[in-house]
Amino acid sequence: MGVFLDMRTSENSGSVGAPGLPLSESPEAFGVIGLQTQGVINPIITFNGTVGVTGELGDTFVVEIVRGFIYDPFYVIYRAEGTVGQNGGAEFHSFTAQDLAAPPALENVYTSFISGVSTAVRTGPEMFYGIAATN
Repeated sequence: MGVFLDMRTSENSGSVGAPGLPLSESPEAFGVIGLQTQGVINPIITFNGTVGVTGELGDTFVVEIVRGFIYDPFYVIYRAEGTVGQNGGAEFHSFTAQDLAAPPALENVYTSFISGVSTAVRTGPEMFYGIAATN
């Protein structure tokens, strides 16, 4: 039977219209959480999040979750590519991921990043949260 360890939320924007920043080819952070995993071996860490993107039909973007604070392709544990499906309207893209290879530590930190073509805009909301449990 699993045991709940911790749950954290990072809300960069809770409404449509913010942050209003164009996407960049370089990954930009939109959420950071630190989960208290209490040194448990093989914790189960589950993530959920939502990003709002506006752009031209066919614009692409990438959401990545990295173990740690800094973007490093070596530490990417989740990567999903999305496509804008309509012109000009805000679209909400949600994701779910897990880290089943988290190291035993008192705390594991995760950062969510978004990148894409510069004609697309981060229009919010931007939310990232995680739950840690034992197996």
